[in-house]
Amino acid sequence: MNNEPPSTPNKPWIVRHPFATAGGLLVVALVILILLWDWNWFKRPIERYVTTKTGRAFHIDGNLDVDLGRTLTITADGLRFANAKWAREPEMATTERLEFDLRAWPLLRGQFLVPRISLQKPVVHFQRDTKTGGNWDFGNSGGDLPEFRNVRLNDGELTYYESAQKTDIKLDVDSKARGEQDAEPPIRIDGGGLWHANKFTMAGTAESPLELRDSERPYRVDLKATAGATKAHARGTLLDPLRFRDIDLKLALAGSNLADLYPLIGVATPDTPPYALDGRLTRDIKDAIHSTWRYDGFSGNVGDSDLRGDASVGVGGARPFFKANLVSKRLDFDDLGGFVGKAPQAGGREASNPALAAKAAKEAASSRLLPSDPYKLEKLRAMDADVRLKAQQVDTITLPIDDMDARLRIDDGVLRLDPLNFGVADGDIRATIRMDARERTIRTQAKITARGMTLGKLMPKAELGKTAVGKVRADVAVTTQGNSIAAMAANADGDAEAGMGSGQVSKLLMEFASMDLAGILKIKLTHDQQIPIRCAYGDFAVKDGIMTPHALVFDTTELRLNGRGLIDLDNEHLDLTFKATNKKFSPLSLRSPFYVRGTFKDPSVRPDYVRMGLRAAAAAVLANVAAPLVGLAATTDLGQGTDAKYCTQESS
Repeated sequence: MNNEPPSTPNKPWIVRHPFATAGGLLVVALVILILLWDWNWFKRPIERYVTTKTGRAFHIDGNLDVDLGRTLTITADGLRFANAKWAREPEMATTERLEFDLRAWPLLRGQFLVPRISLQKPVVHFQRDTKTGGNWDFGNSGGDLPEFRNVRLNDGELTYYESAQKTDIKLDVDSKARGEQDAEPPIRIDGGGLWHANKFTMAGTAESPLELRDSERPYRVDLKATAGATKAHARGTLLDPLRFRDIDLKLALAGSNLADLYPLIGVATPDTPPYALDGRLTRDIKDAIHSTWRYDGFSGNVGDSDLRGDASVGVGGARPFFKANLVSKRLDFDDLGGFVGKAPQAGGREASNPALAAKAAKEAASSRLLPSDPYKLEKLRAMDADVRLKAQQVDTITLPIDDMDARLRIDDGVLRLDPLNFGVADGDIRATIRMDARERTIRTQAKITARGMTLGKLMPKAELGKTAVGKVRADVAVTTQGNSIAAMAANADGDAEAGMGSGQVSKLLMEFASMDLAGILKIKLTHDQQIPIRCAYGDFAVKDGIMTPHALVFDTTELRLNGRGLIDLDNEHLDLTFKATNKKFSPLSLRSPFYVRGTFKDPSVRPDYVRMGLRAAAAAVLANVAAPLVGLAATTDLGQGTDAKYCTQESS
């Protein structure tokens, strides 16, 4: 019996394996379909999708192609993305070609991972409007953007326009070769335009712009910008720079005048000589409106003065708020001339710029001393401020200033200097000044006190200062109005007094003051000596810029000088007469008054030569007509002068 199974008919494989055959045919069909597929069919669906998501028209004018694999490579030509309706340019972004890679498997999970993106001649126009915001704001309709890994730009262009701020910037951008330290290829930036109506140029490098997608990774930049004579160099990192959050940059600033920063960044400063500063720039964000820019740990020079400290600008309030804490080891006092409208000294080794040097030359040629340049009211009203400046050593030609401590505050157009303290000639000067610039004419109140100043150090070049010993004090309280120092002086009302307590002075100098010829001759034949000063005192009433003395006296144990006249602050003119009264007998004294006259810039001190001549002539006539002893009567001083009632023996 045959036990073998019956033989199976020889059927084709596709019949015996119908499902495998169907699967294979489907794969082949899909491959053929993909190879022959026109990917341009997806252009319109993609355009509609982007338009719906952003609210802006999106077009692919050229070819769309996809290369398949574990990583898809997608190429699209002629892309256009519409701008906001109110914007200047019709398209916000265009590019001749977009090529990017897309991970296939993460795409099945709904993740868009783009390891590489390349743009050929991309053009992006950013624009901001005061009312509607930026053209990059799509509300909540934009959705999540893909996660980018790498970007390359070829011959790109980036612009930023803001009409209200008179800002119009155009930058050329190109990818550079990736260096060893670069996570992604950096880009080269070159361009410029207008920033707050000021022309500027910019050049430098920054990391790949798609690194901006990682808001927790620092974004490195190295940029240099120039606006006129102002130069800036920023290098460091930005965190989430699309929103200017967590900026951490080293920022070097240099220029010919700090006042040039006002139209650039809105911080009002006086005119200064050339400066160079370097510090750390950061930004603190409080909310969507309020933030603070900080410039910390900066150091450098302004003119011939060193300067270091911290500064900040708070924005988002009614006005920017500028705060600074400044220290100078060695301050050249004339570098502060801009605060009173005066140019710093020029020539020699003095630091200056052409404009200020020309102004200094003009001031030197003028017969006037007080600055007449008006304060710029718009600057005083443009921001609030709180600035403290301490100088450990002060260099000046006119006053022996040892140190300085000043605090300037501006609140809604009202400026206060309190304190304004100087160490001067072993003593100190303390002042408080209030300037109200809220109206067309500045109204000013000033109070100044001086105590303990050594006369010899206060007047080192004057004969009185060379020979006198004593402490000087002063008190000034005035109110005025005017938009310059000269105008304020011309309209001043108030009181001013200065005095010195007990001290010593050269006897020879006092003999010359009274023209005591006998006393002068005696000292010349022997030696000079110091005589006691009882006091010196001046008490002035100030009205409409005219200073009139209630009392003006210099009293010693042997001589009293009394003065009268006026000081004209408007015309900068001196007209004072001093008369000497001896307290001792002198057989030969011409007893002539002397005058202090001239201008503030060119004062003169001289005796009354006419009276001296008449007294000497009378003595000569009497000696010839009567007798020599009778002639002495015309030059004899009985010394009947009395002590001044204003003096005390207390030292000030």
